[in-house]
Amino acid sequence: MPDKVTKIPAWAEEMRRIFRGGTVSQFVLHGNVNDFVSIEENGKTRFGGIKPFLCETMFERFDVVLTYNRGAGIRPIKGLESFLQTLKGLDVWSQTSYGTNPGAIPRDPRAALELIDRYIHVVMEKIKVAVVVDYAQFIVPRGEVLQISGGMAEPLIRIMDWAADPEIQGSHVATVLVAENLNDLSQQVVQSPYSAKIAVPLPKEPELLDYLNALKVELPEFEKMCDVPFDALAQKLIGLTRVNVRNLITLAIKNSQRVDAPFLIRIKKELIEKECYGLLDFIEVTNTLDDVAGHEEAKKWLRADSQLLKLGRLESIPMGYLMTGRIGTGKTWLTFCWAGEIGIPCVVLKNFRDKWQGSTEGNLEKIFNILHALGQVMVFVDEADQAAGKRESDSNDGGVSGRVYSMLAKEMSDTRNRGKILWVFATSRPDLLEVDLKRTGRLDVHVPLFPPQNPAEAHTLFKIMCRKLKIPVKPDEVPPVPKELGDISGNEMEALLVRVNRRWQLSDEEERKKGLPSMIRQELKDFRPSAHTRALEYMDLIAVKECTDDRFLPEKYRKIKPEELELRLQQLKLAL
Repeated sequence: MPDKVTKIPAWAEEMRRIFRGGTVSQFVLHGNVNDFVSIEENGKTRFGGIKPFLCETMFERFDVVLTYNRGAGIRPIKGLESFLQTLKGLDVWSQTSYGTNPGAIPRDPRAALELIDRYIHVVMEKIKVAVVVDYAQFIVPRGEVLQISGGMAEPLIRIMDWAADPEIQGSHVATVLVAENLNDLSQQVVQSPYSAKIAVPLPKEPELLDYLNALKVELPEFEKMCDVPFDALAQKLIGLTRVNVRNLITLAIKNSQRVDAPFLIRIKKELIEKECYGLLDFIEVTNTLDDVAGHEEAKKWLRADSQLLKLGRLESIPMGYLMTGRIGTGKTWLTFCWAGEIGIPCVVLKNFRDKWQGSTEGNLEKIFNILHALGQVMVFVDEADQAAGKRESDSNDGGVSGRVYSMLAKEMSDTRNRGKILWVFATSRPDLLEVDLKRTGRLDVHVPLFPPQNPAEAHTLFKIMCRKLKIPVKPDEVPPVPKELGDISGNEMEALLVRVNRRWQLSDEEERKKGLPSMIRQELKDFRPSAHTRALEYMDLIAVKECTDDRFLPEKYRKIKPEELELRLQQLKLAL
């Protein structure tokens, strides 16, 4: 009978290659560990969970395969008789009855790992043994060394010893720790030079296409209900696990829902946000830069970068962008419209900080894994001066801020992501953002945005805001913005027009006869713009200081000498 020809994923091949080298016998699998694994045998592909894959395929030639987690305890997936026979021998010495009464085998990590350790040292010269520790983050969780008590220290020492013990390394023993996030594990395990860390990636487009073709056979109704070609469908599903793809298709079939573009956008958004535990918003944008009023030079630059991205000239794309300017100048809107111009998804980082040790770092790791899988994505960080953390750790947060900063800085400067992950930070106070984060190679282009600089620009923006808020007035009937209101920005115009709407809804028939233009003029006359003029001027001038290209600046700011700018900023800072 001919030998079975098996094709396994690249990460599994790497794991096999390392083990055959004989220098490492412990592996830490992380990332997409709760998904189906693709296994091709003699030209036929099947899909199964990662634990059956490890036990049945990776350790097929092993005599005994044990799995352990705190919920299920120790389970011999292969070699049950051999395992129990050895336990009977150990029972004589330890006055236990595990070999004759498997139900008594302990589940507690201290006792369970001690038992596995004793078993390994008895049989490792005779047979091949593999141990798979699932949900390893609950066995060796992240924590400071000095804070680890005796009960937590013993499992950690056992697992580290399995990796470092030269006798185990030289025998036919393999140990595998499985956890979704590396940052959820003890840093002693993660940083150990004696174990190999293997990332299990999310499926790429070709792998998703293979899985869709498999689902077509398994679910005959699928092809009939799908309105999107399979190759295009695979591209649209990038960022999802195979499990979520199956859930999406099954949901459509059970609810007699056509698998069309609107359905995909809605469900993909829900699944990715759920996969990231609600730590980011996934946004599909349909607007373009044509929907942005003003900021002409900024739009020219962003349009040029859009063209380079569409041509695949990724080497010419900045690593990241910093949108600055006073509140209400449209930093968020410009970013979203630019994402629509390029035609890529946009995700908004939400508050990923957690009070529990290691949770914030694990949240970020999960987000980064999703971003890498999406292929090309824009990442928007609003209020960046608050979200990005600080280089120096704050004792009040246990060092979380410093670790967040470090993880973000490392990810943002990885040139392998150039043109694939577009980082866009927005803040009205860029002076509060760490200098290292703003440097070239992370946030290369700093784009300052300002309120309308002349009556014509103000009138154009005011008409657009009328249209946005559905004020039923013709464009040529919209009154101009009085000069007395000064540098009024979009958010203030919106607030003013909300008052117009309110007044219109509460007005009587006599008032309505005067018409909306008259009512708008009256509200313009009565409106008081923000009194925080010094704070707004400071935001404008700090945006000027941070600007990386003169073309983005209005004429009046280009003429300011650096020393004059610094002096005025110092004056404003003292006044504030």
